[in-house]
Amino acid sequence: MDKVGRMYAPNISSPMGIRSTVGDTPLVRLDRLTSREDITVWAKLEEFNPGSSTKDRTAAALVDQGISSGLLTEGVSIVESSSGNLGIALSRECLLHGWPFHCVVDPRANARTVAIMKAFGAVVHMVEEPDPLTGDWLAARRNKVQELLKEIPCAVTLDQYSNRAAFEAHSEGTMREILDTLGHAPDLLFVAMSTTGTIGGCIKRLKEEKAATRALGVDAEGSVLFGGSRGTRNLPGFGAGVSPDLERDVAPDEIIRVADVDSVVGARALVHREGILAGASAGAVTAALLQRIHELPSGTEVVLILHDSGAAYVETIYDDEWVHSTLNIDAAELARREAALR
Repeated sequence: MDKVGRMYAPNISSPMGIRSTVGDTPLVRLDRLTSREDITVWAKLEEFNPGSSTKDRTAAALVDQGISSGLLTEGVSIVESSSGNLGIALSRECLLHGWPFHCVVDPRANARTVAIMKAFGAVVHMVEEPDPLTGDWLAARRNKVQELLKEIPCAVTLDQYSNRAAFEAHSEGTMREILDTLGHAPDLLFVAMSTTGTIGGCIKRLKEEKAATRALGVDAEGSVLFGGSRGTRNLPGFGAGVSPDLERDVAPDEIIRVADVDSVVGARALVHREGILAGASAGAVTAALLQRIHELPSGTEVVLILHDSGAAYVETIYDDEWVHSTLNIDAAELARREAALR
């Protein structure tokens, strides 16, 4: 029975229905993004997953692994930390299987994302202060998860930060789909990073295929991933304030760190030129490419993984007032930077 008295009927078998729509997302060519006509750019549109993000793949893999390992059984409650997208995906998974779901978020989570989680029946726990030792919100969220695991009867966590099922989700799913669609491996792959599960899975597949693709990890300035220096980060969805355990098994060919404002500019360039409204991490990936587009050899083929839809970001990165108050940059300067990014 949940907190409002509804009876759960757990379905431990993997449900199909909406779950069957996870994966096989489109790979589309971007012909208007850059002035370099001698370079081919593709975008993997993960917003076409049912929860509008690549985290649907991760959530499905985490749940399936939890069931097969015996961790997830009738009567458990699931507790997880999320900046948003995994929370949505796990909210749906738990609804379909009949498990109560508790999601820990921080104030950077988009209001629309939190509302969607609640619509699926999740109990959302908002941490009010960053971790006192590190000043980091992710550390505070993870601490709250540990508290809830002690307070909630039969509570378990799938721990997206250490669970290697994420690698399989993106090796067997995301990267395999890209290779199958193209019929070959691209020269460059740009992937935004948080838990490092997506890029780790993609690299795993590329190694298995003995592909020469260079995998570039796009991180936020202020993130501690791969030796980064801790700093203020205002955008959810990529970067990390605590190094995840998965990072130990991931070796990107290069790390590119992108400032918050450049992520905003990249996202706006993507929507204005290609009609693709994507999230902050996609803006960072776009900016990372365009900042070095003129250095690339003629004939280079690039794939960008665009992690999620921008619908939840219309009140933030696409809102001039929010950007001005948060990042101290006005609309005219944003437009100038966007025009220069070609």
